[in-house]
Amino acid sequence: MTVTALRALAFPRCTTSEDFRHVRGEPPSAGHLVPFPLSSCRRCVCYEPGAVGSEAIGIAVAVATAAFFRCRRKRERLGRTGGGRIARASSSTARKVMAGSVSALQVLLLYAIISAGTQWITSSSMYCNDLTATGGAELFVPAGRWLTGSFNLISHLTVSLDADAVIIGSQDSSDWPVIDPLPSYGRGRELPGKRHQSLIFGSNLTDVIITGANGTIDGEGEVWWNWFHNHTLNYTRPPLLELMYSNRVVISNLTFMNAPFWNIHPVYCSQVLVQHLTILAPISSPNTDGIDPDSSTNVCIEDCYIRNGDDIVVIKSGWDEYGISFAHPSSNISIRNITGQTRNSAGIALGSEMSGGISEVRAEGLRFINSVHGIRIKTAPGRGGYVKNVYIADVSMDNVSIAIRITGNYGEHPDDKYDKTALPVISNITIKDVVGVNIGVAGMLQGIQGDIFSNICLSNVSLSSKSTNPWNCSLVEGYSNSVYPEICEQLRPNPGSGQVCYDGNNYPVPAAQQPHKSGATRLQNPFLKFTSLYS
Repeated sequence: MTVTALRALAFPRCTTSEDFRHVRGEPPSAGHLVPFPLSSCRRCVCYEPGAVGSEAIGIAVAVATAAFFRCRRKRERLGRTGGGRIARASSSTARKVMAGSVSALQVLLLYAIISAGTQWITSSSMYCNDLTATGGAELFVPAGRWLTGSFNLISHLTVSLDADAVIIGSQDSSDWPVIDPLPSYGRGRELPGKRHQSLIFGSNLTDVIITGANGTIDGEGEVWWNWFHNHTLNYTRPPLLELMYSNRVVISNLTFMNAPFWNIHPVYCSQVLVQHLTILAPISSPNTDGIDPDSSTNVCIEDCYIRNGDDIVVIKSGWDEYGISFAHPSSNISIRNITGQTRNSAGIALGSEMSGGISEVRAEGLRFINSVHGIRIKTAPGRGGYVKNVYIADVSMDNVSIAIRITGNYGEHPDDKYDKTALPVISNITIKDVVGVNIGVAGMLQGIQGDIFSNICLSNVSLSSKSTNPWNCSLVEGYSNSVYPEICEQLRPNPGSGQVCYDGNNYPVPAAQQPHKSGATRLQNPFLKFTSLYS
């Protein structure tokens, strides 16, 4: 039987894509604790086997030899493969079967490339049955270097990388399928039309964990950066990891390197935990954003180190008329304990794609060095939408060109059909407990004509600025307290009776009563309001 016929037999409804490699069939037992970002970024919930629907998982396994592996049941592992060689697989990861079908983990070993990746070897197929029915499945990537194109995840799956495992993205663009643009963007972010699918991709998933012992996912992005600079791309570059319309997602304990485009992109997702990541790319690499929650809710990002060529953490929610029409905001987002540097953009940013709205954001424990901006909110006429109820505290910066920048002149648009009268609402922004040394300009706070940015509050801010004009303010209003250098007059130091500043607890308190906590004080997590929903 040919490989094509074999694949058709195993996956009659599948389309091909590149995938990876090695499986450990060890589903969680009843009562096994799996962390998910419910109410406080720290809670755990039981992974209930009875709740797992009928799934069939087809995973193309590439190995460094043509060895035949025996598939075992729960609490037994498949044998390891020879590490150090580069392997490549081609087929589809995982597809659901119709409801009522037998639950199974179907593993299809199709191809392997030996050494330099020049010799294809066809092998046999095998099936590991009844794994998802007992509570989920785990895809284990052992030590070694594993070459792959884009592959798809399924629900109730843990992807786990060995400490010495490296997943390497193919440098052949045909290994990255072309897919439709995001509906909230209307086109590819950098080119009209479609876009390449991310290396690790999933849509409409539930209960997915991508983790490891600090294994590495390397997008080999340099070839994509060169295509970008040479204007030879036909479609928008792919992120390294993108999940769409998914919930209960954990991404943790990994290193992401050299993304072709953005690194981590949960879009239209909820209950997402991103923690203990290292994200690396050359500071000259274009658009290699670190973590981009996009039109997503109940997101926790914590304890990460990021050095890249664009925003370190950036919150988005759609682009101009497409984002306004799609109307899917980003909200209830917690960002904690992030350290990073970027020579091309900001440590923490909101926008510029914010047309669906961004609200209830709380960020604390931020450390940025050698960067262009520390804190940035960027928008423009035509965006519509809003950025409101944002609380940023406990921030330190060193060698940052502009410490705080809130501006309405970020002029990129998807096309000429956007509504020039659609003005964004920027309000209830609190920034406090900020220390910066070797700062170029303390702040640029610039609204839009006919669209004043309101209730911008700064307190306990000390910035050692090199500029003789450290603050540049226009078309903004708000309040300040204990700000050095002395801030512009638009942010009045003495709020009148009834004036409020947002305190990060989803309700405003009088500005004059706001406590000025030290940078060491732990700030309340915004997910506490959701405890009753998920307990």
